[in-house]
Amino acid sequence: MNKSFIREVLRDYEKRRDDSIYSQKIRQEEVYSKIPRIKEIDMEISKTGFLISKAILQDPESYEEKVNEIKETMDSLKKEKAILMTENNIPLEYLDINYNCNKCKDTGFLENGNRCNCLRQVLIERSYRMSNLGNLLQKENFKTFNIDIFSTEPFEDEKLTPRENILDILQICEGFCFNFDEKNEENLLLYGTTGLGKTFMCNCIAKNLLDRGKIVIYQTAFNILDIISKHKFQPSYSVSIDESEYNLLFQSDLLIIDDLGTELTNSFTNTEIFNIVNSRLIKGQKTIISTNLAPMEIANVYTDRIFSRLFSQFTPLKFFGPDLRWERK
Repeated sequence: MNKSFIREVLRDYEKRRDDSIYSQKIRQEEVYSKIPRIKEIDMEISKTGFLISKAILQDPESYEEKVNEIKETMDSLKKEKAILMTENNIPLEYLDINYNCNKCKDTGFLENGNRCNCLRQVLIERSYRMSNLGNLLQKENFKTFNIDIFSTEPFEDEKLTPRENILDILQICEGFCFNFDEKNEENLLLYGTTGLGKTFMCNCIAKNLLDRGKIVIYQTAFNILDIISKHKFQPSYSVSIDESEYNLLFQSDLLIIDDLGTELTNSFTNTEIFNIVNSRLIKGQKTIISTNLAPMEIANVYTDRIFSRLFSQFTPLKFFGPDLRWERK
């Protein structure tokens, strides 16, 4: 997962933790003002650790008795404090720090160094929000994938039926997810006419990886070029610029470029599409591209450099068959 993304989340954790500590300090001062004796007790308790260390250093051979005396004094002070708070109708936990997560105390990490479940969940939720897919993935995922809508009849000159073909594609896409963390430089090119399940399959992959805490960014080719244009040509003070959107095109764990070929194509767009694809290939970051264009159409629309990258560095998956949009109805 992108380090800058995690740092941003941990900064939020730090602020949350600081806010909780600040609120506790306010409550503490309120109690100290009302009951000064509690402040005295807390100060005496805070010295306990020092007193125990001092006792051990002064008499390493027989410090147990002195340490036990200190602990008894501390227990007595705690009881006195509890009585004072009860007598003044103050809940005993009123002076505690109210962390959002008591397991990690709003650090995001457990004592053994592992990520707390709360941090895992926050990372997943934020990744979902950034993906631009929203609630769509609850409907379109591997669990809701329906093989029955794909025809078992031969289609044109294809060797496989649409159902046999989609089963092969499904296996490859599930393998892509399963082996995502492997340094295998696998990328996917999904192509075929509209209504054959390309976007649905992209969403299946996106949900699988988002649920594992990966940063997945889904954008149409048109939106990607809009983001790039704003980054390059609009003033830096423009409110419409979101630098994180631009950076994630290059830094996300997986970038899904949908509808390649629907954008206006010229030398600028060709250069920028190549730059994104090539940069991600160099860094070993995976990309999925979906297009309605056939290979020859891609060759006619885009430069040789783009065509070469797509068909040498991507696994091409051809979708064919009757339009499934009628089947879903």
